[in-house]
Order: sequence, then structure tokens, then C-alpha cells
Amino acid sequence: MFSPSADPMTRDEKRAGASLAAIFALRMLGLFLILPVFAVHAQGIPGGNDLTLVGIAIGAYGLTQSLLQIAFGAASDRFGRKRVIIIGLVIFAIGSFVAALAPDIYWVIAGRVLQGAGAISAAVTALAADLTREQHRTKVMAMIGSSIGLVFALSLVLAPLLYAAIGMGGLFSLTGTLALAAILLVLYVVPEPPPPEHHEDGPIPFSRIALDPELLRLNFGIFTLHLAQMAMFVVIPLALVKAGGLALAEHWKVYLPALLLSFVLMIPAIVVAEKKNKTKAVFNLGILTILLTQLGFGVFGDGVWSLAFFLFLFFVGFNILEASLPSMISRIAPPQAKGLALGIYNTTQALGLAAGGALGGFLAQRFGADAVYAACGLLTLAWLGLGLTMAPLPVRARKPQPAPQPN
Repeated sequence: MFSPSADPMTRDEKRAGASLAAIFALRMLGLFLILPVFAVHAQGIPGGNDLTLVGIAIGAYGLTQSLLQIAFGAASDRFGRKRVIIIGLVIFAIGSFVAALAPDIYWVIAGRVLQGAGAISAAVTALAADLTREQHRTKVMAMIGSSIGLVFALSLVLAPLLYAAIGMGGLFSLTGTLALAAILLVLYVVPEPPPPEHHEDGPIPFSRIALDPELLRLNFGIFTLHLAQMAMFVVIPLALVKAGGLALAEHWKVYLPALLLSFVLMIPAIVVAEKKNKTKAVFNLGILTILLTQLGFGVFGDGVWSLAFFLFLFFVGFNILEASLPSMISRIAPPQAKGLALGIYNTTQALGLAAGGALGGFLAQRFGADAVYAACGLLTLAWLGLGLTMAPLPVRARKPQPAPQPN
């Protein structure tokens, strides 16, 4: 995926990246299988004709994520990454099975809330940082981000077919089963991390990490990125039906090419950011791309081809930022508090998921799709201002650090 380097990734780093990407992929595939079909499916269940409730159901997953990411991240600093990840996957699976049995929109929301209580994202990304050297960390984060993007593409193809075959309850049950399968990867494939680092003066204060100005900029960014993503998918599936008369089963023909083509531009952008030390420039280019897509959807989003083009641009920016942000967090945060910093980061990400679903549903219900794009565009413009004025990232050490080896 990436060009050769004078200091290539070790076998253990590749194994760590691939296995952690697979864990994310198994968990996210189940979530993504729901996303393309739920807004349409919900119209046929009790309470599902209210777009506000539909938006809450889509974003409710982010509510408990936002409440528990910090606790899970800090717990992984203290008790070990793998233990925390396994506990989170079990909770996530239980929530999936609750949603599978839901008789109405309110029980779906309850299941989604419980799914979000398996808040492992911070622990997984912190484990990725533990198992890789700094000069390869963005590559590993890109592997994780790319795997998420690929399973998203797969879900766009499979979701309508599986929905027709096994229904929404079957999709939620499949989600829980995939989460349980991810536990086997944690136990038997992911390398063992090094022992937790402890600060000689005791734990680093929460306020030092939570109020760090540069970390705050990045946290606002992930909030905005996922708010825009979730808000868009309240209105985009309905826009495709309205603009092109595309049946739900045909939507993958728009999503899949747009997403796969986006990787063609994302990969060289990450390589340039890493090898040419252009992380800040590529990062801000990604933000600008997201901003342009919101303008494009609002002005030109009345046809299938224009929707497809701006979805492609959105996925380019999204993939670049999804890979860059956690790597930048791990470079700025103290080594002894990576889990905490990534917990705060993933909390704001989850708040974006929850707010995006709810805000997208609210604005679409009362003011139409253009209001959704306008709100996302204004937030992205504010993010671009923060990105352009952020401090340079810490300079990487010239001498490569030794890669951790499994016990």
C-alpha cells in the first residue's frame, strides 16, 4: 500500500497493524451494514416515521461512547490494552443482540446505546501506538482507517442484500457475532504490548491532557468530521431516492465507486505527509476538501452524478483525516497518557456521532437537507481556521526507536 522506505516496518509492526485493522473492521462492518438501510427500514416500524427519532437511533451509539471512552482509555493505561478491548467487545455484542430483538424504534435506540458502551476505540488506537514506531504510526493508522473504509464499501454492497435475506434483526445479530469473532483476534493474533509506562511523579493530571490547546484543536476536528458524516447519512440515502429514483438496493452503485476511488488519492497524500514532513499541509487540505463537499451538496446536490462526485470528494477528505488525527494525537500527548488522550479524542468523536445523527434528523425534519449541509459547512470552516493556526508538530527523533517484540 505504501512505498518502500529505508527504515521499513518490522514484521511485528505489520502484524499489529493488520490485526488491529481487522478488529476495527469486524466491529465496524456490523455498524456500517445498518447505516445504508436503517433510515428507509425505520419508516416501517413503530415510531420510525419521525426523522428525529431515526437520527437519534443512528447517533445513539455515540452517546455512551462519549461517556465511556475516557474511562476505557485511562483504564487501558493502567490495566492493559487487551483486557479493556475484550470487555468492550463483549458489551458491544450484547447491545447488538438487544437491537436485534427490538420491537420498535425505542428499543433500537436502547440497543444502540448499549452498543456504544463497548467504547474500545481509544484502547485500540493506543495499542496501535504502543506497537509501532513513530515514523510508521500514520501508516498503521491509515491501515486501520483504510480497513474501515473498505468494509464500509463492502457494507454498501452487502447491506441491501442481507437486509432482504435476514432483515434488520439479522443484521444486528450479525453485528454481535462479528464483535465476538474480533475477541479471538485480540487473544491470538495481536502482539503483546510492552508494559504500561508510569510517570515518575504519579499519573499525569486529567486537566493537563484535556485542556492542552493543540490537543483541543484536534479533538474539535474529529467531532466535526463525524458530526458531518452522520448528519449526511440522515439525508443522503433519501436524496439518492429522490434525485435519481434509485431503489435502496441500487445505492451501492454510487457509494462503492466513490469510496474506492477515494483511496487512489488518499494513499499518496498520506505518503507525502509522512515522507516529506507535510503532515500539517495535507491535514488542512483534507479539511478544505470536507468544506467543499458541504458547499457542493448544498448547491449542486440535486442529481445522482453530482451526489456521487461530492461523495467521492468527501471520502477523500474523510480518509485522510481519519488516518492523520489519531497519529497526531499520539505524537503530541505524553507517552504515559496516550490512552487518556486518545480516550478524550474518541469521546469527542463519539459526541460528533451522536450530535450528527440528532442534529441531522432535526434539521432535515424542520428545514430540509440544505440546512444540514449549511450547518456542517459552518463547523468545518471553523475547523479549517483552527487547523491553519495550529503549532508545528513535534519533530520526530532521527534515530529509529526499536520496535516492541511480543512476549
